[in-house]
Amino acid sequence: MAEDPAPGPGGVAATGPRTGAVVVASTRAARGTYEDETGPLLAEGLRALGLQVGEPVVVEDGEAVGRALRAALGAGAAVVLSTGGTGLTPRDLTPEQTAPLLDRQLPGLAEALRARGREKGVPTASLSRGLAGTCGTALVVNLPGSPGACRDALEVLADVLPHALDQMAGGDHPRPPAEPR
Repeated sequence: MAEDPAPGPGGVAATGPRTGAVVVASTRAARGTYEDETGPLLAEGLRALGLQVGEPVVVEDGEAVGRALRAALGAGAAVVLSTGGTGLTPRDLTPEQTAPLLDRQLPGLAEALRARGREKGVPTASLSRGLAGTCGTALVVNLPGSPGACRDALEVLADVLPHALDQMAGGDHPRPPAEPR
């Protein structure tokens, strides 16, 4: 993403340096049972897309996820990705913590993420309950807690993130030059 006043993708001026945040929902990683791999993967992926991203925040499943999401949004993140807590176990509550924060849901984006997993031969990708939507001028996306799903998500986001951020900042669709008649 570009800094002011240079044009961003599609010729739309960005509003300044854009930041991203990553929240890892994993009770086992938060307790030190194992080292999380998904948070660093997502942080690096967002950096590759031009966002400024600090270290991932690793929290236990449940209400701690909602607190971490609110903190990231309160700090002004333009993109907040969460990983983990989107499955079917009783502690998988990331979508329930995310939903009250969203102004508008983006079901097409959430479905595109699930579809990418299915395209890659992972039929259980359909079981992810992850949400995507906006909170003010921020994009919030829940991802499954596997490195493969996070890599797939970064592929999907690379195609749509610049346009989504430009639109949320007030930009419009780029228009092709008028053709001579």
